[in-house]
Amino acid sequence: MPTTATETTAGKETVEGAGITIQDPRTGEVLWTVPQAGPDAVNDAVDVARRAAPGWAATAPAERGAALRAAAKALDAAGRELAGLNASETGRPEEEALAGIAAAVSTLEQYAELGPVHRGHSLRGSRLASDYTIAEPRGVAVLLTPWNDPVAVACGLIGAALVTGNAVIHKPSERCPRLGEALGEVLAPAFPAGVFLTLSGGAGVGATLSRADVDVLAHVGSSASGARIAEAGARTGAHVIRENGGNDPLVVDRDVDPAWAAEQAAIGAFSNSGQICTAVERIYVHQDIAEAFCSALEAEAALRNSNGSVAPLVDLRMRDAVHGHVAEALDRGARAVEGGALPDGPGSFYPATVLVGCTEGMQVMAEETFGPVAPVQVVDTFDDGLRLACSGRYGLAATVLSSNLAHIQQAVAALPVGTVKVNAVFGGAPGGAAQPRGESGAGFGYGPELLDEFTQVKVVHIEAPPAYARAGRAEVDQP
Repeated sequence: MPTTATETTAGKETVEGAGITIQDPRTGEVLWTVPQAGPDAVNDAVDVARRAAPGWAATAPAERGAALRAAAKALDAAGRELAGLNASETGRPEEEALAGIAAAVSTLEQYAELGPVHRGHSLRGSRLASDYTIAEPRGVAVLLTPWNDPVAVACGLIGAALVTGNAVIHKPSERCPRLGEALGEVLAPAFPAGVFLTLSGGAGVGATLSRADVDVLAHVGSSASGARIAEAGARTGAHVIRENGGNDPLVVDRDVDPAWAAEQAAIGAFSNSGQICTAVERIYVHQDIAEAFCSALEAEAALRNSNGSVAPLVDLRMRDAVHGHVAEALDRGARAVEGGALPDGPGSFYPATVLVGCTEGMQVMAEETFGPVAPVQVVDTFDDGLRLACSGRYGLAATVLSSNLAHIQQAVAALPVGTVKVNAVFGGAPGGAAQPRGESGAGFGYGPELLDEFTQVKVVHIEAPPAYARAGRAEVDQP
């Protein structure tokens, strides 16, 4: 994108090479303007990281782990300040932002432990030779991270990339640039100069970084942006890791308690105002419990709307997109039994919304809405719900609520997603990883497997010269 181009986001006016103006999602008040990097700054950052990478790669893994622990300690100390910036820029409640920062601290600590024990494999060959593999850092890693859980998601990529010996250039989302800069200021002192850099900017800065001479492009964000980054990586040869959009289904079987199922659906659809990659985006409920389920889900949404627990969406552009999906569904015959209308007043609030009478092809069922919307389609059988859940071009995650072991096993086998959750919309063991499919991305995110993404394997074969080999063989052959 040319440096003179203007990118307009409702609530944010950005000029590439100039600055990013942020408004408070609650009030619409202008908070600040953050300068963003021009092409020269991007090129300089790549050069600095490239020069710093060999020294960091040669640093002992235990020392890299110790640096990561120091970064985690600094992040923990700065938690309240960063949570306040998160709340100001994205509208996320401060306590939820603090929980995200606590998760980020734990992630850095986890990688500080995992990095030094990340190892290769021995290979079976001749008994007088050695064959093994070595995991080596790829070099310079560009990390493009989102705004919806900005510290936790960023630190997962940052921790794995740094502890395996890569130099890192982090570009946080343009929707939370001050937070991204502050995170960089907190973490960078734990590492040698040039090893961890932060650049602020919008789509133009991300595109410039994607075309640069780097070794890894890691992106968490929309599928459209992810596709462009994958294209750029194919041209430059950079290794690409993507966790992109999702349209995660929830299948509700006939043999579960409808009130409990509605509670699970509400948690999945309304948490963080639906602004979670693995949020529940479409619901297929068995006809035998549909009426009770929908009534309970309506009550769950109404409670959230009445007690003010639904935070604003990140900006007006996001709210317009969410309401566009809802309006299209209403035009095509769906009914909003709760929410579904633009609220009066300042900010980018949108109510928890329950849509019934939804059908295939509606945007709320086919696309990622990314807002507090629970669209419900009633199905005749579990097989019908599973068939619909398996449809679409995304493949991030899916949830099944059922007491029928055969149905659960059927769903696990059939669902074309990276993560299948049974009887809980969120959760999972520490250290878990996921491998998205389809337009939801590629490569492992999080967990020990992410260390593999940031390294490349070298195979080593060692044997003695012929004279030494003959001598050694004679010794082995002695009775």
